[in-house]
Amino acid sequence: MANSQSLVLHVVIFPYMAQGHTIPLLDISRAFANRGLKVTIITTPSNAPFISSKTNKHPNIFLSIIPFPKVQELPHGCENTADLPSMALLTTFIETTKKMKQSFEGVLRHMIHDGCPPICVISDFFLGWTLESCRSFDIPRIVSHGMGVISMVVCKSPTLQDPSVKDLLLLDPIEFPELANVPFTLNKCDIPEGLLDSDPNDPTLGILLELGEADVNSWGVIVNSFEEIEGDYVAALESFYCNEAKAYCVGPALLYDDQVDAEDHQSYSYIKWLDNQVGSGSVIYVSFGTQTHLSNDQMDEIAFGLEKAGHPFIWRSILAHPAIGGFLSHCGWNSVLEGLGMGVPLLTWPMLGISEQALNAKVVVLGLGAGLMVPQRGVGGEKIMNVDRGVICERVKELMGGEKGKKVKERAQAIGKMARHAVEEGGSRKKLDELIERLSNKNMRSKPL
Repeated sequence: MANSQSLVLHVVIFPYMAQGHTIPLLDISRAFANRGLKVTIITTPSNAPFISSKTNKHPNIFLSIIPFPKVQELPHGCENTADLPSMALLTTFIETTKKMKQSFEGVLRHMIHDGCPPICVISDFFLGWTLESCRSFDIPRIVSHGMGVISMVVCKSPTLQDPSVKDLLLLDPIEFPELANVPFTLNKCDIPEGLLDSDPNDPTLGILLELGEADVNSWGVIVNSFEEIEGDYVAALESFYCNEAKAYCVGPALLYDDQVDAEDHQSYSYIKWLDNQVGSGSVIYVSFGTQTHLSNDQMDEIAFGLEKAGHPFIWRSILAHPAIGGFLSHCGWNSVLEGLGMGVPLLTWPMLGISEQALNAKVVVLGLGAGLMVPQRGVGGEKIMNVDRGVICERVKELMGGEKGKKVKERAQAIGKMARHAVEEGGSRKKLDELIERLSNKNMRSKPL
């Protein structure tokens, strides 16, 4: 007679040790748990308290803590990219995670021995070595990127390998055949640094190629986006994967279980401050993510520009409050989905050239019509060192009360409704159910009679 534990559908989730990569997978873990699946999140000692704080109200979610390897190049106790003293150590950090392979496989072996093998492992792109481990146990590996569909297509496109592209000027357009129906032009300056001008002798290039190989050979890819805004480009993304792997758009993941955190925030002082603001949508929310480091001069320009604009602003959470009428954002994909998921228009200000933030900004402003841009390029396309307070003031005023601002606010509110519909009964909910069904059927077929 089969052990009753074997009837439980079990998903293992292994986030990369960076907040922007971890948070959406925690939201997705709650979506699985709410459907009755058992979820085990693999993490390290110093990352465990944060993850536990976001999941401890869910009886179906468990943590499996494995040690983070000690290496001479990384500071003692550095287990998250936020703890890196310099981003120059990022490559070392990624390479160090490979030393977790034995511990990870020990966890999988223990699960199988206990009669509760996972139906899949969802692991981050930067943990590409998990593919080999999963294959050794015949467990499907699903990859998570933390990016939207369009950005992933751009980053994977063979167009970037064309030698002629490297000779283009920053403001020159680049045509991507896979994105022929995208309603805006992509320029060279929109492409993440390193994808075009990479040094063949740079060890980072070899690591990225290795990660990319594991990525495209995964069983599937889970995307924190929704087909209602990016569905036209899913087929292009899937074309880069082997073995007919499918992409599952299941986002915005934060909307599956947003009530839990909302309850915790009610007593916070900034919520009371927001409650006292006159009129709905009068406050602008400012956030630049965990990896952004602004100069003191730029911080001053932002503060003076916001004050000069005459709108109350809050440089902390929370987007769901009705007083929030705009979001000044660095355009990390999580922040984009948070803003649009709550129906809040964005004032886009990409910060990190090595990421896809500039791509996300174009998707929001020119693709979806749900935001405005902070101008930050000179006439030749070079990045302006410090954006002047007058520019910030003008853009904030336009977003919060101008004619363009009214249009993008209406569009953002419409997208917010689409996003909520997607996770409640639309495309994202159906894709999540489809993913669970496919994995469940595969799991049953693989069991001996």
